[in-house]
Amino acid sequence: MSFINVLLLAFVLFSFTGCKKAEAPPTAQKTEEPPAYGDTIVVGSIGDASNLIPLLASDSASHDIAGLIYNGLVRYDKNLNLEGDLAESWEVSKDGLEITFHLRNGVKWHDGADFTADDVIYTYKVTIDPKTPTAYSGDFLMVKKAEVLDKYTFRVTYPRPFAPALASWGSAILPKHLLEGKEIAKSELARHPIGTGPYKFVEWKTGEKIVLEANTEYWEGRPYIERYIYRIIPDQATLFLELKSGGVDYTGLTPLQYARQTEFSEFKKNFNKYKYLAFAYTYMGYNLTNPVFQDKRVRKAMSYAIDKQELVDGVLLGLGKSASGPYKPGTWVYNDKVERYDFNPQKARELLAEAGWKDTNGDGLLDKDGKPFEFSIMTNQGNDSRAKTVEIIQKKLKEIGITVKPRVMEWASFLQRIDKKDFEAVVLGWTIGQDPDLFDIWHSSKTNPKELNFITYKNQEVDDLLVKARETFNQEERKKNYFRIQEILADDAPYTFLYVPDALPAVHARFHGIEPAPAGIMHNFIKWHVPKGEQRHK
Repeated sequence: MSFINVLLLAFVLFSFTGCKKAEAPPTAQKTEEPPAYGDTIVVGSIGDASNLIPLLASDSASHDIAGLIYNGLVRYDKNLNLEGDLAESWEVSKDGLEITFHLRNGVKWHDGADFTADDVIYTYKVTIDPKTPTAYSGDFLMVKKAEVLDKYTFRVTYPRPFAPALASWGSAILPKHLLEGKEIAKSELARHPIGTGPYKFVEWKTGEKIVLEANTEYWEGRPYIERYIYRIIPDQATLFLELKSGGVDYTGLTPLQYARQTEFSEFKKNFNKYKYLAFAYTYMGYNLTNPVFQDKRVRKAMSYAIDKQELVDGVLLGLGKSASGPYKPGTWVYNDKVERYDFNPQKARELLAEAGWKDTNGDGLLDKDGKPFEFSIMTNQGNDSRAKTVEIIQKKLKEIGITVKPRVMEWASFLQRIDKKDFEAVVLGWTIGQDPDLFDIWHSSKTNPKELNFITYKNQEVDDLLVKARETFNQEERKKNYFRIQEILADDAPYTFLYVPDALPAVHARFHGIEPAPAGIMHNFIKWHVPKGEQRHK
């Protein structure tokens, strides 16, 4: 299954990946019956996919589905080490500038066509094509030369060292025979994808469900679960009711649901719960084209005015950690020495006064040049944790004289506003990749529509460090660069980094073969199975 080694817009609170080993429930320790084929898993989500060509999508829903349909050349195993996917093996030259991939022979596209190196070179070419509206061209623009040596051998050469090079080929490989010569942004594969992965596309009813079926000819072996249904239920409370009533088999729980609403015998009998710190974080981001937010004293004041621990305790019920930057705590690249913006409303008031925001008429609200300090915070519909986060931020900012107007929007509309930069501030989350490269979200060249630096952050030193960090294989050198980037981001405060949530998935107990690992629980999904006597769907 493929991955995109960049940040993804996450409309859910978490991703189903992690670094610390996932905590398995006591009920998961059962005597396993022999695996059996059959049954359906119904996965519940609050948001729909946007595009099932992974190259064109930046939201986690699209990539969750596409990850079952497509493969990359490489992937991460359960311990977060790179292993072969469509590439059976590879060699890296001594100078690290050349990678030769040996592709699997006999892999078929879902329509029966052969997978070959021609598909790989097509994917590379369409990714770097300036007419392709993608956020993921950056890694492939680093390539000096890509060539097909024979039907099952592909070589790529870089002009200089590029640390994420091998991992970048985990991006989904696309079918040349269906896309070449056509405008990819208008391809029917956006809604009717054809890949090489363990599941085939069946149907997509917008706002309702996406249905997949097992690929019986999958190179790694036929998945045991016959059908995968992705149900879109925009409200988390309704989604939870569907879970308890049997309409959904697998979804993420909110902290309240995990801690208080599932601690009863009937739920524990029917479901297994898991908990691990997600490779994700939630933040408040500022539109830096807005004159109000171009003064970093204002942005820093926001960070001092927000009590992150109150968010962790009140929103996450302690199931997560406060965030100070774009990496999760405990990873080798995380800098725990940056400015942390501990809750300090007095410091916030002082910074705002320095920036010219004062209460000139005694009404308790800040103003400047006759205009009150007020702005809207957009977040996505259906995510109760984010909505509650905005409410708490609204309360805290009101205490220092700032008026906040919450705006909760349907996910597709939300993405459209993001693309147009039609927002003042957002509360959002990123699901982050395993490699620490941050080029796509923070480099000043990545501010165009459909790209990920949608707040329009520009800092020349950060640009230079991002390039230096990806052009060395030395982990200590990379670490120095990323530590410095985190220091600059803390000082510039283009985001107020809020919290890193725990992932809290719940899965119906009839599903066996789940293996919690550093990668979370989905790494071996094709091995999940339901004993014949427990299957619900024939």
